[in-house]
Amino acid sequence: MSGDVWVHYRQAYVQSGYEFPDLDHCFGGQQNGLCGAAEPGVLYLITGLHTGEVGFAVELHEEPPPVDETWEEIVEVSFRPTGEVSLVGWGGHGHWPLELTERDYRVRYCGTRMEEARTLDTRGEGSEVDRYLLQFWPGPPEPDRVVKQTSATAAYWHGVARRTPPPPTAEERAVAERHAQLEREREAAEARLKFEERGWGGTLPSDRLRELRGNALSVAELDRPLVDALAEADPAIQREIARWVTRRAFVEAQLADVDWIAPALAAMDRGEPLPSPFDQDSLPWDRLFADDRVPTTLVTSPDGRTDNCLQQAMAFPALSSAVEQDPLRAATDALWAAAVAFGHGRHEVVFAEVRHAFPAVFTT
Repeated sequence: MSGDVWVHYRQAYVQSGYEFPDLDHCFGGQQNGLCGAAEPGVLYLITGLHTGEVGFAVELHEEPPPVDETWEEIVEVSFRPTGEVSLVGWGGHGHWPLELTERDYRVRYCGTRMEEARTLDTRGEGSEVDRYLLQFWPGPPEPDRVVKQTSATAAYWHGVARRTPPPPTAEERAVAERHAQLEREREAAEARLKFEERGWGGTLPSDRLRELRGNALSVAELDRPLVDALAEADPAIQREIARWVTRRAFVEAQLADVDWIAPALAAMDRGEPLPSPFDQDSLPWDRLFADDRVPTTLVTSPDGRTDNCLQQAMAFPALSSAVEQDPLRAATDALWAAAVAFGHGRHEVVFAEVRHAFPAVFTT
């Protein structure tokens, strides 16, 4: 390959991957500051010209070529491609494939008239100033070295490289990434915990309530002390409260005396399986909406946002507490159904009634 390569910020690259090379990582720990090879699979090339086209040639040899002393700046590094290799201008401006295989190479980077190019800074129309040569040949990894230095520009960049610490090793990066991942996980867990605390009103409840969440959290947003006391009750009392609240919700929604619903409430009170149609998933709901004898009254949701909630449909899920295996969940589910059935601003009525009905559980 021979021709002009566009550079900007005095940079061009040999890349065998798609990550943008980092100057400090590529030159850290090196003796030379013109050809950065400290990062795997990339060569970071420094030019004298800041912006414009520079002359470039690339050669592949079977063995080390003789050093051409006519070049003013000469450095050597080791390089191993990690994929398809290309010479790339700054910002992807120009792309020249290089026929290199994934093996170890020794690389010689030569330049001339870098000082003049640095002074010129930007090349407009006209002949080239600085020129560069890249030579590759098979060779085992060796430390980089400065073969020849002439200009103050090259001396400056060599000094930069020698003051830059080596990039982290693969092992160090893995450890750092693991630490970073653990920190991200810690921050995420902390954020989730704070979010959960806000949901519970600023203080987390017992682990038992946290496991339930769902309707337990919804009731807690309305009356946190009620839920905390309920969670401390004996499971048998929790089940009794679930049945009491369910019946109270059905009375409020004028469902307790409907001929096909009353037997289910009675079975619930006795702790027996619910009779038909409540022994099937959708059939009770179908019958609820199809039966003209079922009252239809509207209430507003507890948050006040929806004013057309069908009261009978809001109370109906409470009956599922009769078959809920977890008595605490049964009680919180029934309380939430009752709160919705009573409607906006009236949940305090049913909550006061349950406190009055079970004074040993809910002390004030």
